[in-house]
Amino acid sequence: MSAQFKFPRFFVTTPAPCPYLPGKTERKVFTELSGNHAAELNEALGRIGFRRSQGVAYRPSCIDCTACVSVRVVATEFVPNATQRRQIRRNADLVVSACEPWTTEEQFALLRRYLAARHPGGGMAEMDEFDFADMVEQTPVTTYLVEYREPSVNGRPGRLVGACLTDQQSDGLSMVYSFFEPDYAERPGLGTFIILDHISRTRASGLSYVYLGYWVKGSARMQYKIRYQPLERLGPHGWRPLDATEMEAGLPTVTGGLKFPKL
Repeated sequence: MSAQFKFPRFFVTTPAPCPYLPGKTERKVFTELSGNHAAELNEALGRIGFRRSQGVAYRPSCIDCTACVSVRVVATEFVPNATQRRQIRRNADLVVSACEPWTTEEQFALLRRYLAARHPGGGMAEMDEFDFADMVEQTPVTTYLVEYREPSVNGRPGRLVGACLTDQQSDGLSMVYSFFEPDYAERPGLGTFIILDHISRTRASGLSYVYLGYWVKGSARMQYKIRYQPLERLGPHGWRPLDATEMEAGLPTVTGGLKFPKL
């Protein structure tokens, strides 16, 4: 007999400086993902804007800002533009493998190079190999570390140039965190290809969406997400298309979904 389902307890973090918008303060609401129903809980929370980090599901719960908006690509309707088609052709020879969530020294070395070049001084900059192992291996849901390698040479695996921690959901794939070779002159735009590959894999699996996390209006770091159309955003009335007007004029400052008390 399965364990009786218990409604999760939610908590709120202490306010801290926002990593995306200068002068803003961020706060998150979160709950633990554990027990026999962790996967079902993660899926339910994912549909109302939560993201997973190890054994925790969280979403922004800022007091005076609603700039963070959950977005997902409608993979079944996606048509790559000319630039994206070039990325697909340029990287068609990469060997892509969906690996079990176990870390390697090669993956960690790639992550360190990526963080040093793209996010120096960021929240993950001081991550060590044990932190990385926790990030990948501590998962209560179906998770893969998708590897992107150069073609094999003399029967030996090619160099690892990209990876993405990815959760499998019933309606699509959730890209938890991706990283790649930061100074790869031969293959510029590798991060773009990783997203395109996830869209292709989602369609091939008969699923509908690729969850990209949060888009933040006004944050240059998050603008790349609007390149993948059609894109849906989560609002107070559920998921709906994120159109050009919203992308140019900004988003309405409304708070949607559930409201959680501080426990």
